[in-house]
Amino acid sequence: MTKDQVTDRTKGHISMSDHLKIFVGYDSREDIAWQVCRHSVLRHSGPDIEIYPLKLPTLRELGLYTRGADNATTEFSITRFLTPYLGAHDGWTIFVDCDFLFTQDVRDVLKHASRDKAVYVVQHDYTPANAVKMDGKQQSVYPRKNWSSFILFNNAHPEVKALTPEIVNTAAPAFLHRFQWLSDDNLIGALPLEWNFLEGEYPRRDEVPAAIHYTNGGPWFENWKNVDYADLWTAERDMYSASANQ
Repeated sequence: MTKDQVTDRTKGHISMSDHLKIFVGYDSREDIAWQVCRHSVLRHSGPDIEIYPLKLPTLRELGLYTRGADNATTEFSITRFLTPYLGAHDGWTIFVDCDFLFTQDVRDVLKHASRDKAVYVVQHDYTPANAVKMDGKQQSVYPRKNWSSFILFNNAHPEVKALTPEIVNTAAPAFLHRFQWLSDDNLIGALPLEWNFLEGEYPRRDEVPAAIHYTNGGPWFENWKNVDYADLWTAERDMYSASANQ
């Protein structure tokens, strides 16, 4: 361990050596989005990262998800909150929507984290630019929208440990997505915008964000092939396809 890493620990921060698990929201309509998201994470971070898809049928088979059917935009609307329970360790665990593309090492996000917070998110404050998203799904508007699309969980925090499958399966969606299961808003740490850059909601930047979120629809949908940074996603898809066919 380096001197800087030891110093970080004395300040309550974490180091690059802390164990990280990633769970990606999986939707059966967007398998290619999951595959490309995963490929981008591993290409920039290396094979030591643990990364898993959150598949709804599997979670139901395991008895971890028992809620009835709903009208949510994606199959992982609620299952994302099972992430720290599935992580089953006291390290840090990330949930991320499948419609993300990572352009740098995801472990760099840990530089912004401290153990005194329960979670870290990009704290968006915006009104969606489109009434319809992805494959014709109605856009919903609610407080703290898209905060939960990328969550860095501090699994050692007692209020994160208290987010059990029972709560996930019984609490109102708004209670979960607005982080009302935390006793104090000060437990929600803020990440820089580059870790959940909403394509189409913010002006395109000259400097490529660390994590591009195609929240309205990505190039894998016919009507969204010309969005900002579509070329980066397509290039990543081609790299994934080439590696999958080897």
